[in-house]
Amino acid sequence: MGHHHHHIDSSTGKIKTAFFLNLFFTIIEIIGGIMTNSMAILSDALHDLGDSLSLGLAWFLQKFSQKEQSKEFSFGYKRFSLLAALINSVVLIVGSVFILTEAVPRLLNPEQPNTTGMIVLAILGIIVNGAAVFRLRGGDSMNQKVISWHLLEDVLGWAAVLVVSIIMAFTDLPILDPIASIAITVFILYNVVKNFIKTMRLFLEGVPESISLEDIVQKINAVPNINSTHHTHLWSMDGENHAFSTHVVVPENATKEEICHVKERIKEILHTISLEHVTIEIEYQDESCSLQDSS
Repeated sequence: MGHHHHHIDSSTGKIKTAFFLNLFFTIIEIIGGIMTNSMAILSDALHDLGDSLSLGLAWFLQKFSQKEQSKEFSFGYKRFSLLAALINSVVLIVGSVFILTEAVPRLLNPEQPNTTGMIVLAILGIIVNGAAVFRLRGGDSMNQKVISWHLLEDVLGWAAVLVVSIIMAFTDLPILDPIASIAITVFILYNVVKNFIKTMRLFLEGVPESISLEDIVQKINAVPNINSTHHTHLWSMDGENHAFSTHVVVPENATKEEICHVKERIKEILHTISLEHVTIEIEYQDESCSLQDSS
């Protein structure tokens, strides 16, 4: 259990570092975007501002999620980490839509930006966001994965800005600036929506995508002395730690040793899943289930 807490503490520290890196660069970026008159840079600035706010929230909620269970939250506070991932996604979707409404009109009336300033800012953007991605690598929680993906998108976005600014430095094609802005935003929006759907699935207690509940049920039903199972549920606390519960029906003459063996076999089947909570309710064949009518 000690290892698990160390992992969460490590995750919080990584998000904190990424937050300060991102916030510092966002301030530089907003000033630089205005000075260079680049819609592509201002698009990334607004996106990074959203990222900074999201990172700050993620840092707070990831830290908050370490709290032990209480009378109000018997499962503990791990889902607050998932809440951060959900809010982050919403912030970026709204920000991306706003960027598109600003960038599209520029296609009709493109303005020549300061390409030298764009090149400098793009190089800085790749370095700073690249450092943040490197700091967050290897994250397991949905919160950390969502943030890592956003920051990786920023690196790709700045790479695109760098290429476009170099081309515009040698050619008279100011329309490339809003085109780059729209391309970056659409790419980001597509991936953020995918992450939003995944996070919503976890938030609504869907079965984690990487796990087949049907396969688990089949394996459990194949265990000797198990007649059937029902009310079997598998959901995730934060995308990393999961919970499992099931009702197992055994013969009416099953002995204590046989029931203990049944439980051990079920735990072996579940061993590959990172489970925070496991509940196995044993019911005898001639016993009626108190929840039978509820399903």
